[in-house]
Amino acid sequence: MRLTIKQKDMLEYLRSFIEERKENPTGYRFHKYLASKGVGDSLKSLMQVIEALERKDLITRDKQRKLYLVENENYANLQNVISVPLYGLASCGEALAYAEGGAAEDFLQISKNIFHQSDPKKLFAVKALGDSMNKSGINDGDYVIFESVESGLDFDGQTVVAVINGMATIKNFKKLPDGIIGLFPASTNKIHHPIYISETDTIMIAGIFRRVLPVSFISL
Repeated sequence: MRLTIKQKDMLEYLRSFIEERKENPTGYRFHKYLASKGVGDSLKSLMQVIEALERKDLITRDKQRKLYLVENENYANLQNVISVPLYGLASCGEALAYAEGGAAEDFLQISKNIFHQSDPKKLFAVKALGDSMNKSGINDGDYVIFESVESGLDFDGQTVVAVINGMATIKNFKKLPDGIIGLFPASTNKIHHPIYISETDTIMIAGIFRRVLPVSFISL
């Protein structure tokens, strides 16, 4: 299905509105939203685009004239798919080697809409190994997506991928008294124990957890 650039843009703006606001807009509300994004089209021009997308079965309106996206298998915006670098294994048990600063082993093709609140350029993936985070929904073999972060941020209470002496592990970051940091598992398997380090130790938080992609959803 061939779409104009404007039609493609309107579909992505509508998708963004729905994901951000958790509601479906009328044409008027959608026009106000576009204006807040710096899109200067008139309401009449916008409605012409909406009507064209309705004819292509990509947008529908209900009795209240609210706009809904129609998932049409004949249309896919490939520009909305990003390549997320995959940096090998990160342990959910013992710490394993991590390709810090190295080349990605591979890339995952993922829609930007899955990570609407994240900077796509900062996303990276690791493949989980072990079961020490299975209570958090991270299971052996899953792809785990992180967003790289700057040092000095407060990671307390976050699930992170921590690099210690060039080795990486996925754990829950928790500040403890007396300058101690605990990296805690979240597992049904009692064999796993926390890692305790000092705030003065050299530790790199490579990224903050954003999403897990179970292997059952991925074609391996």
